[in-house]
Amino acid sequence: MNARSQTHVPVQAALLIAGAVLCFSLLDAIIKTMTPRYPVPLLVWARYGVQVVVMVLWLAPSMGTRLLRTRRLPMQVARGVILVCSSLFFFNALRFLPLAEATALNYLTPMLVLLLSALFLHERLTRLRVTFVVLGVVGMLLIVRPGTEIFQVAALLALAAAAFYAVFQILTRKLSGEDIRVTLFYPAVVGTLLMTVALPWVGAGVAMSWTDVALIVVAGLFGTLGHFLFISAFQRAPASALTPFTYVQLVWATLIGWAVFGRFPDGFTLLGMALITGSGLVVALHEHRSALAAIEEPTAVD
Repeated sequence: MNARSQTHVPVQAALLIAGAVLCFSLLDAIIKTMTPRYPVPLLVWARYGVQVVVMVLWLAPSMGTRLLRTRRLPMQVARGVILVCSSLFFFNALRFLPLAEATALNYLTPMLVLLLSALFLHERLTRLRVTFVVLGVVGMLLIVRPGTEIFQVAALLALAAAAFYAVFQILTRKLSGEDIRVTLFYPAVVGTLLMTVALPWVGAGVAMSWTDVALIVVAGLFGTLGHFLFISAFQRAPASALTPFTYVQLVWATLIGWAVFGRFPDGFTLLGMALITGSGLVVALHEHRSALAAIEEPTAVD
């Protein structure tokens, strides 16, 4: 593949990514409206359960048992468990944090990937990479300022979600040779099975209106559609080249949070979001020319 094909991103691929992260922001907004009324594990179960059903209906006719065929089953399962943990932390964070702030904190993932790559993959942590990480941390501190309502345990939940998602991305890199459809299917299956086991203790006997049932189904459909758009974008451009476009999610989250919840970030929060976004973008552009460009799934809160 020549250099131009590695760096050029077709307009259609960029629009697909923008549409994917819009779906994820709408999913998060629906979940946020429901977290005060329902246990988070129930919402996670519904989110991944809908995705399993849709992906089976969509892919099983053409793929059959190949949808489950993998040479790295333990790693696929471990990756699914990690993603479920990230979703549990993030959905709990949404219960307390504004949508834009929670989304921004989750976008610390690229900086955490750099640190984890240095610790576990023995990749070199250069002075430039350290600068990116420090700027990301400064952005985080501007969002979760001591003395503000954001500076609470909920912020730690969002940071834990980002940490788990960073581990998820490291495992994704190790599965780069697998069929991307299989790699997307396994987390949904693992999440559904784990939450099904947990439901008798954390979600049994919860009365839910048909309106809320419909909302949960719509949320799951948004998540599934977002993944479908991601796959379509991957077919048109390298994942590492698409990463900068995922930051449009911060714009969507801010606008949806303002329109639906009446919350618009203040000046310090916007500055913090800008620092996290800028650091992440520079990381993406810098690492696109190095070994870290092998990451197959850009950051996105889904």
